[in-house]
Amino acid sequence: MSRLMRDYTKAWQTQTQTREQAVSHRWPLIQAKLLEIPATVWALFLVTAALAVAAVISGVPQASNPSAKQLASDVALLGAENRDLRSEIELRTLEVERLEQIQRFSGDFRIPANRAMQIYDIALSEGVNPELAFNLVRVESGFRRTAVSSAGAIGFTQIRPSTARWLDPTVETQDLFDPETNLHLGFRYFRYLLDEYNGDTRLALLAYNRGPGRVGGLLRSGIDPANGYAKAVLGE
Repeated sequence: MSRLMRDYTKAWQTQTQTREQAVSHRWPLIQAKLLEIPATVWALFLVTAALAVAAVISGVPQASNPSAKQLASDVALLGAENRDLRSEIELRTLEVERLEQIQRFSGDFRIPANRAMQIYDIALSEGVNPELAFNLVRVESGFRRTAVSSAGAIGFTQIRPSTARWLDPTVETQDLFDPETNLHLGFRYFRYLLDEYNGDTRLALLAYNRGPGRVGGLLRSGIDPANGYAKAVLGE
């Protein structure tokens, strides 16, 4: 009997040592994996744990747990910080997406990144799809700030001084060579046309190019006002 006990004890010790060695070999890998977890995930984990503790404590009478009120307040604060953290992550994600889009447009149209950023941001501020805005500028001026047409249209969006003054009476002709002013007024005019044609992008583009009066007259006469401009902008 004593011999059996000694054999059993020896086998148990051997198994224990084997398990301990396995754990010691795996621990560096576990540590490495833990370090890969972002800090934001740890923060969310701690908040979740705190909320779970609060849920348990909330069922305990206040008299038997005088610190429960303080803990509940701390947990509420953590919850608010957690919401702020999620909002910050969402904002950072949107900013990354914005920069990725700007970089793509800069490469696709072979223009400087700062110019692509300006067109992208102004298009959004005027309610115009950035993809459409870039293609409109490409067709209108080839991204040349000083472009002037035979009809007197100026700059990136080739807006006419009369149209610009209709949109903003304070604007002078020379102001249209300023990229920001030109882009704002050109995109604002196109947004106006989109609204006038109930979101019909093709008709809005034709009116931008040929003038609303001309397009309207052709439509009333039963004539398709298409002249290839809309297709050029839309890449069709």
